[in-house]
Amino acid sequence: MSVQVQPAVSDQVIVYNKRRGTELALILFAQTFGFGGWIITNLNLYGDLPDNLIPVACIWFGMGIAAHLIVRLKLPYADPLILPSVFLLNGLGLAMIYRIDQIPDPIKTDSATQLLWTALGLGLFALVVFLLRDHRRLQRYPYLLFIAGLVLLLLPLAPFIGHASGGAQIWIRVFGFSFQPAEVAKILLAIAFAAYFYEKREVLALAGRRFMGLELPRARDLGPIAVMFVLSILVMVFQNDLGTSLLFFGLFTVMIYIATERIAWPILAGAGFVGAAFAAFFFTNHVARRVNAWLDPFSNYDANLQIISAQFGLAWGGLFGRGWGLGRPGLTPLAKSDMIAAALGEEIGILGLMAIVMVYGLLVARGFKTAVTSPDGFGKLLAAGLSFTFALQVFAIIGGVTRLLPLTGLTTPFMSQGGSSLVANWIIIGILMVISHHARRPQAATAAPQDVASNSEDQTAVIR
Repeated sequence: MSVQVQPAVSDQVIVYNKRRGTELALILFAQTFGFGGWIITNLNLYGDLPDNLIPVACIWFGMGIAAHLIVRLKLPYADPLILPSVFLLNGLGLAMIYRIDQIPDPIKTDSATQLLWTALGLGLFALVVFLLRDHRRLQRYPYLLFIAGLVLLLLPLAPFIGHASGGAQIWIRVFGFSFQPAEVAKILLAIAFAAYFYEKREVLALAGRRFMGLELPRARDLGPIAVMFVLSILVMVFQNDLGTSLLFFGLFTVMIYIATERIAWPILAGAGFVGAAFAAFFFTNHVARRVNAWLDPFSNYDANLQIISAQFGLAWGGLFGRGWGLGRPGLTPLAKSDMIAAALGEEIGILGLMAIVMVYGLLVARGFKTAVTSPDGFGKLLAAGLSFTFALQVFAIIGGVTRLLPLTGLTTPFMSQGGSSLVANWIIIGILMVISHHARRPQAATAAPQDVASNSEDQTAVIR
């Protein structure tokens, strides 16, 4: 038997290149895609440049430069590819919302509202960067954050303030303003999970009974997964929200697996979730309706109009798309929010949509790299969990639009219309950038842990 021993810190220091100049160039380059889409839309629809070209250019590129200056000032070692990826996605979303605004008569101004939400998201990003100097401070309050996340997640079920939209009970309305609290809940729960799993990882990793070659967790350790299982069922059944249920249970499962490195956890969690999904299919209406729209959409054309229109739009766009302003994305219900990926696929083609997926992949990869390079366990878990939420969300919504999966109703991060999701995702980027800065700061080099032989008989321990 062998044990891993961390060698002593060497006298060598690892220093990452800051690459802040590269980041600025990439941000400006990324912003030109959304800005260019906006200009081309105007040229194709009206044959002229937008009247407010200069003011919008100053605002849009000013946002990118401001975000860069904040990072340069407070997080000089943060990953230089995260912000450009986010601005690219945010800009394309704004351009497509503007394009769909031009369809009705009179035209709408939802893109201007979305730009304001972007500005608010950037403001909260800056607030996180300035206030959260060390992400490890978040580790102190796991139970408090868990309770707060739980309350926010179930708040739409409260009388008077909760209301349903599109069949899902996931909104609250206060003083005329609507908000989706699950977007903030996912941040709080990710922090709470990271803190709890980091503290309890050794206990949760202990093996219990062996079944079919699989070492199951001890029965006494199944409490956390039971709580999240019940919570996910409540969200799925009472809020009619399959997407949020999938997102939170997936986040919990991945983080406990990363913390314990035990395959039994995701197998148990996956089996439980699949069983619950089958039960929801037979005993609830909305899950059965979404599965039917996925497997046989033309069986009910009126009820499945959204997914059918999205498929026609993607086919009409083809490989290279119809061009900005030349498609008909307005025929798809909720084209600005749930179906913005289909609208983009119609106007910039399948190749353009795949390029967007690759940008999401780059963003997720940089998040996981931050997790790998982070020197502290809490930072590793938190960065991995937050990155996984992006990956799962994109997989679920793009998979739903292309009929790889049933539609879940999740938003496309940074692109879909709506302030709750956009603001929450900018806060997540702020936290990731803080962790990345700490991970890439100059630090003493250590070698990988080394396996050394040990005498198991001499080191037997009893754990009660």
